[in-house]
Amino acid sequence: MDIKTATALHRLRLISIPEALSFPALILFGSVLSRVSDIDFLMMPLGALHGAFFVIYAVMLLDVWIKAKWPLKRVAFFFLLSVVPFGGLYGDKVLKRYEADGVIAARARREGVVSA
Repeated sequence: MDIKTATALHRLRLISIPEALSFPALILFGSVLSRVSDIDFLMMPLGALHGAFFVIYAVMLLDVWIKAKWPLKRVAFFFLLSVVPFGGLYGDKVLKRYEADGVIAARARREGVVSA
């Protein structure tokens, strides 16, 4: 794995956690709280924050798709995780494994263990 791919994967990991937590926060504090009480001032900022995180996540996923040359099925899986509450937490775990596998493979190529 080259440095650009590793960096793209790391950026996707960094945005996946806030994106995963902002959606349930929007549902709980924004939607539910505004329906059961008079507290509705949280809906707009939480919606904007979640929207920004989602757009950044989608752009970072596109970047990883291009740089890592992922199959469409894998990209669709990670996109699906972004629309499921807390799905990005699982996505972060999987991305961490991809990162570690790439580092191990790069180290093996550098040491001449494999020729891939």
